Amino acid sequence: MAPVDKGNYDYDLVVIGGGSGGLACAKEAVANGARVACLDFVKPTPTGTKWGIGGTCVNVGCIPKKLMHQASLLGESVHEAAAYGWNVDEKIKPDWNKLVTSVQNHIKSVNWVTRIDMRDKKVEYINGLGSFVDSHTLSAKLKSGDRTITAQTFVIAVGGRPRYPNIPGAVEYGITSDDIFSLDREPGKTLVVGAGYIGLECAGFLKGLGYEPTVMVRSIVLRGFDQQMAGLVAASMEERGIPFLHKTVPLSVEKQADGRLLVKYENTETGEVASDVFDTVLWAIGRKGLVEDLNLQNAGVLVQKDKIPVDSEETTNVPHIYAVGDIIYGKPELTPVAVLAGRLLARRLYGDSDLRMDYADVATTVFTPLEYACVGLSEEDAVKAHGADEIEVFHGYYKPTEFFIPQKSVRYCYVKAVAQRSGEQRVYGLHYLGPVAGEVIQGFAAALKSGLTIPTLMNTVGIHPTTAEEFTRLSITKRSGLDPTPASCCS
Repeated sequence: MAPVDKGNYDYDLVVIGGGSGGLACAKEAVANGARVACLDFVKPTPTGTKWGIGGTCVNVGCIPKKLMHQASLLGESVHEAAAYGWNVDEKIKPDWNKLVTSVQNHIKSVNWVTRIDMRDKKVEYINGLGSFVDSHTLSAKLKSGDRTITAQTFVIAVGGRPRYPNIPGAVEYGITSDDIFSLDREPGKTLVVGAGYIGLECAGFLKGLGYEPTVMVRSIVLRGFDQQMAGLVAASMEERGIPFLHKTVPLSVEKQADGRLLVKYENTETGEVASDVFDTVLWAIGRKGLVEDLNLQNAGVLVQKDKIPVDSEETTNVPHIYAVGDIIYGKPELTPVAVLAGRLLARRLYGDSDLRMDYADVATTVFTPLEYACVGLSEEDAVKAHGADEIEVFHGYYKPTEFFIPQKSVRYCYVKAVAQRSGEQRVYGLHYLGPVAGEVIQGFAAALKSGLTIPTLMNTVGIHPTTAEEFTRLSITKRSGLDPTPASCCS
């Protein structure tokens, strides 16, 4: 797949987008001998939030989200410590401004290291907004003026940004995940509109930090995930005091004289209209691909629902233009997916590799207060693919040892394995709700991709006492109707 005719271009490769996937592709291409430039530009949010190189994950996604989540978990741990014999001051409370400053200082350090890494690896960084003039030419808008750039090959890795609803006051008074991690005031009573993983994660850490989030759900919680697990996640959040407004859509947001926000909303089943006052409204209703400024029509690149369709080698309909990451249509929108896809693409273009990205069985975690992680098929998708009679679901509730002394709720700690009913009993999907979910599921993800079966899982000796060992203790099936609640922890 390596290019043959390099032609008379400024660069062998221009990557549009300086996020995780774009940077991984650019650096790997240079390592394989290509001349590479990387364009990156961030348009400020309606409230003026902007950030540096590194993309969504580093600046307004995975990294600050995990840090805020950790801050909220530490708050829980401080109070639990009293049950373990620590003398804890009951007046302990978080300092939002200090937390935001610490998070932003870390992000800025990563921005700086990223710039240095690009320089050291000989990737030319261009802080400009790129748009196609033709299929081999970009116009980059820089502070100093426009610059024309030509390249033999392009990789589009521009990612996406949060959507705003088309209602009065949404843009003027609402914020998104692009703003929450640098918010210069306490969020206070917050309406989180949207029940995807971003909305639930934000509501979760806000609650843990002592604020009052409410989650507004238009249709279902965690669309695209196993719906039994999604229901358990939502129930665990409600148990912690996070209210959910189900089957509800916002109608308008008005700023009152006292600066607070009056939100009117409607129940889509009953038609009932109600309202409430909040300090912050956070939109988490989905993301849109950033195709508008690219002028893709000038390059002949096709678009599908603000995303770019590609083939199994990340090639668009134009043979020398590729796309990776969240901008591609119908693939998991996850940082590690973008990074690996970008790296493998560069190796195919400029190295001897023919290895393609495998988008199947990608593990992920939802960092809600009680975390949910999964890999492989949901129960619904397994039934759809193989038929209900050919699926066996092994499941069980469990009791994390560390929950005992502080008497934390174990009501929603649950694991299940979705498997083939007959034959070798191949495992199609694993689902875990409990503490440190991402750390638990990562190793099982490798096992599942390697052909894990139920007999192998059952014959694996667990590490005791851990929550991960619960997968090796699964013996009760849903079909049996037996109670999946454990009687004891050690037998």
